[in-house]
Amino acid sequence: MLHEIIISNELSLTDRQVRTTIALLDEGATVPFISRYRKELTGSLDEVQITAIRDRILQLRELDKRKETVLKSITEQGKLTPELENQVKAAETMAALEDIYLPYKPKRRTRASIAREKGLQELADFILEQSSGAIENKADQFVNEERGVTTVEEALAGARDIIAETIAEDTEVRAGVRKVFLNKGLFVSRVVPGKEEEALKYKDYFEWSEPLSAAPSHRVLAMRRGEKEELLYLDIQVEEGSVLPLIENLYLKAKNGASKQVELAIIDGYKRLLKPSMETELRVLTRQKADEEAIKVFADNVRQLLLAAPLGQKRILAIDPGFRTGCKTVVLDAQGNLLENTAIFPHSGAGGRSEAEKTVRHLVDKYAIEAIAIGNGTAGRETEDFIRQLGLSNVVIVMVNESGASIYSASETAREEFPEQDVTVRGAVSIGRRLMDPLAELVKIDPKSIGVGQYQHDVDQNKLQTALDDTVMSCVNAVGVELNTASKQILAYISGLGPALAQQIVNYRKENGPFSSRRELKKVPRLGDKAFEQAAGFLRIRNGRHPLDASAVHPERYALVEQMARDLGVDVAELMKDDKLRKQIDLKKYISDEVGLPTLNDIMAELAKPGLDPREQFEAFSFTDGVNAVSDLRVGMKLPGIVTNITNFGAFVDIGVHQDGLVHLSQLANRFVSDPHEVVKVQQKVMVTVIEVDEKRKRISLSMKTEERGPRKHSEKRESRGAETDMASKLAALASRFK
Repeated sequence: MLHEIIISNELSLTDRQVRTTIALLDEGATVPFISRYRKELTGSLDEVQITAIRDRILQLRELDKRKETVLKSITEQGKLTPELENQVKAAETMAALEDIYLPYKPKRRTRASIAREKGLQELADFILEQSSGAIENKADQFVNEERGVTTVEEALAGARDIIAETIAEDTEVRAGVRKVFLNKGLFVSRVVPGKEEEALKYKDYFEWSEPLSAAPSHRVLAMRRGEKEELLYLDIQVEEGSVLPLIENLYLKAKNGASKQVELAIIDGYKRLLKPSMETELRVLTRQKADEEAIKVFADNVRQLLLAAPLGQKRILAIDPGFRTGCKTVVLDAQGNLLENTAIFPHSGAGGRSEAEKTVRHLVDKYAIEAIAIGNGTAGRETEDFIRQLGLSNVVIVMVNESGASIYSASETAREEFPEQDVTVRGAVSIGRRLMDPLAELVKIDPKSIGVGQYQHDVDQNKLQTALDDTVMSCVNAVGVELNTASKQILAYISGLGPALAQQIVNYRKENGPFSSRRELKKVPRLGDKAFEQAAGFLRIRNGRHPLDASAVHPERYALVEQMARDLGVDVAELMKDDKLRKQIDLKKYISDEVGLPTLNDIMAELAKPGLDPREQFEAFSFTDGVNAVSDLRVGMKLPGIVTNITNFGAFVDIGVHQDGLVHLSQLANRFVSDPHEVVKVQQKVMVTVIEVDEKRKRISLSMKTEERGPRKHSEKRESRGAETDMASKLAALASRFK
């Protein structure tokens, strides 16, 4: 119950929404299923909210497990008191819990533990009281050669070691110092002497410092990578003057000999113990923050790429371009099946070009080709120019992003699909299928290989994989899957299935032919009632036994729709075809304990457009003729392009010159932009202006700004400053949940 209250407060939801969602998740329901088919129970929570509840309850349960471990450890030491037990149970964050546990945490012998073995704890306690009197006289009582204390100074030094550790493990001290580091800490980076040439890509960080509360994720990850490659030194620094007075206020009680010893212990405890501990903790925290931001950027990009507009079922000629080895060319039917493959050599002289033209024209006529897909890699623009010059009528010509196609072509999936074809044929097939249906083809590739994101190999790989799996599942279920043609790879992402059941469905389909109804899914071995409940609504059967099998209406609601049709004196098929009939339905008549207006409205939307693909309509695109290489670019050129990747610092745009250009955050619009996703999305068609070309370094700077029509508004300036300071609050919020 406490967890539900915490989550409801953090996410501004009702206790009932959180409680019901957690119960559904614990029962094995997936995020897409809960969002789409259990709206009445959750109060119409969306996938983002449900995912946030799922992730937070897992985090809180991990905290509970850690509390159990801590209590067990302290109990075994015989040091657990009722007060300490209450402190442990009341800890709201992992950081707070670890601070409480720190003095009891088993550790290697320290200077303080050695001093305690020498019997100096009593002296340390006396010094901490800071009573008046000569401290040396008291310390002299602890000189004991048998215990290894031979002088008064040795006794005082040992006592200071105990005090230093006590201060460094004090929960109040740690909380205060942590806050100072969060608010005033600086990232400071510098190049490793002698590695200036090797580290040129990190030139911006050779002498760099910035507040860690404001450092964007891409810079944090870049500095960390430079440090990992041993090209940069990276430190977290805080002025001692911001920290020591805080500790002194808590521990200095007087001005005498004892307090002088305490003051020395404070300095030692901070420099030797507390500062390194805080630096380590803040490194973890800032990395976690940077990881979360980078993972979000990557997941957003993957979502946009997966949901790119499909051309649909068309007969396609797909070309994987190349200069020396030629262009691998394949023909696909409207279902994506390979019909024929060959190679053409349009870039190897007049003879090769003439023969390539004959081959292409022959294949286009023979198979009534409707579209030609050309990979955007090496020789892509040159091959596109060659194809366009053929003047093929009624044939759409499209450049296709081929990132990851080589990964697919060498994968087990590709070998299974095309065991007798080489990798070049498989790669060309993948390019063609991407044009037909990006989602269906890209799910066969590890999302990390798709070619979008920032520093994805540097972030927490487990968290990245979870986020990408969530994203792919969300996209697949949002679009829906044709049960009788779907690959096992895309079926595996359907709610409630997974790889094993996906394979069982494919096996059943091979042995028994196409499914005639969703109900037939229950005949698939090991596909039980729970899996059917989770999956059925996201699977489509065109021309199935029941007209609703082609829609997103869940089978559990077929009886409800049939009742609606009977009440109007028609069958379900007629109800789906006739808008006038549907307008006669009074939805309030069909509200029950299980079904409310949210579900009824969803059902009516599906009856109007059953199985509607939520993706945008496909639009053909072409680059500017004659601009094929970086050397063709001139400052001031206005060019069409396609957004290929989005990062925190801007968007990369393909303008057809084999090198993406960067539209920096400051060049995305005439107004202030804090998040590039506000302005652009992956695969979006945009117009850009070339503002700088560095041909030697292959760097292209672009702008999407239009001509200024007046001075910048004061509100925009305030918005810019507000975004900078907002980073501090984000980091503080993350710290409150620090693990």
